[in-house]
Amino acid sequence: MTTHLFMASTLYGTATLAAALDAGCFGPADRRILLVSNNAATPETTPSVDEMPGFERLRSRFDDVVSWNAAVFPLHPGAWSPRPDDEPLWERHLRLAWGIGDDDVALTLESLQVDPALGVARIFTDAPLTVYADGLMSYGPTRNKLDPLVGTRVERLLHLDLVPGLRPLLLTEFDVPAEVVPTAAFTAVLAELAEAADVAEPAGSADLADLTGAAEAPVPAGRPAAADPAGPAAPVPPEAADPAGPALLLGQYLSALDILTAEEEEQLHVRMLRGAAGLGHTRAVFKPHPTAPARFTRTLEEEAGRLGVRLTVVDTPVLAEVLYQRLRPGLVVGCFSTALLTASAFYGLPVARVGTDTLLQRLRPYENSNRVPVTVVDALLPAPDDAAAVAAGRGALDTDALADLIRAVGFAMQPRLLPDLRAETERYLAARLDARTRRYFTKKRLTALGLPGGVPARLAFLPRNATVRRAARTARRLRRAVARG
Repeated sequence: MTTHLFMASTLYGTATLAAALDAGCFGPADRRILLVSNNAATPETTPSVDEMPGFERLRSRFDDVVSWNAAVFPLHPGAWSPRPDDEPLWERHLRLAWGIGDDDVALTLESLQVDPALGVARIFTDAPLTVYADGLMSYGPTRNKLDPLVGTRVERLLHLDLVPGLRPLLLTEFDVPAEVVPTAAFTAVLAELAEAADVAEPAGSADLADLTGAAEAPVPAGRPAAADPAGPAAPVPPEAADPAGPALLLGQYLSALDILTAEEEEQLHVRMLRGAAGLGHTRAVFKPHPTAPARFTRTLEEEAGRLGVRLTVVDTPVLAEVLYQRLRPGLVVGCFSTALLTASAFYGLPVARVGTDTLLQRLRPYENSNRVPVTVVDALLPAPDDAAAVAAGRGALDTDALADLIRAVGFAMQPRLLPDLRAETERYLAARLDARTRRYFTKKRLTALGLPGGVPARLAFLPRNATVRRAARTARRLRRAVARG
């Protein structure tokens, strides 16, 4: 008997798994179990994957659904990992709890480099691994160095073709082959989720339906924007409605990651709205992050009143891709959300990115795993102030140039994991480091790695000189000691 465990923490990830199963990416198994994990900071107050609208449409692909949170309660899934000596005990416990018995087990996991996926991989020591990536992070290097006892068990990386032609760097240090989940299978699963939005629509759905100009077609519940305290905004006449559809604004809750402050994130949303208004959109829909506080929408609503834009805020926790199908927006605006690429690559919608320049400066440390997603979006997608580029659907770089950039950034992030990319990175920086590409690298990082673009060429030997580095460390320790004194 064989049991295949599929682990998912998001509805988007579950949809990716469903698409891979539908496309025949997995071999036969006697039993398929979906292991759901709620990795929210406070999982007690945040809906789990199996509680999200539309999950029942995906449930049929699996024989059983079990909860990782329940298995490790009261510990938090993202903050706990089994002790090495306890791993055999945990395997026996979970086999009994989930009715696996002595079955052969195969694992399909997301984010293998961190818990909870890493902990599950360690518990089922002999299980072959498939890693699936549902977002842009697959194009970047592995976040942390993996234990070879885990990394060498990975047989393949499944990923969505978000940037056609771009190959993932994730797990390449173990020579893991990448395999694309067919786009047609994924969009078919998303269509199922969109149909699920028609079922049991809560009161208030007419607001969004009216916004789309298709009141007869039910859509996810929304609420109209609050009135501007400075005075009522002039109503937008029906004839001024966007013929191509409303602009959809995507929130990400970056302040929770300590990348932006709450005030800066509110202003980021305002910039999205202004960009959409600057492109002629008089209607906008804001999809906040499910865990973002309600106050994040107030500043946006006030700005909409000043701009004369009719704004609706989506209340239902629904995938952005469902809104693409239900609303058919004329523009999608976001920061570096994966949903921007699905809008562009899978649905052919016009997209624009806002705030990536700020994030490239703010991400700390340099090897922050969000760096590659931000770089991809910044380089590939246009800003809203470039109407011609938005209409053409392209940013500063084409896919080939982007691939070279990502490999250079990937080496700068994880030089110990990707040492074979050093020579290629040196050639790239020597030939292509200019005012445009400089934003993707910091002089401090280039200097520390002895790469072109760091210190002046005549001093390039310094970062690699062991004596100089020891002297620098001693100087820093002395400076800190003096500061403490």
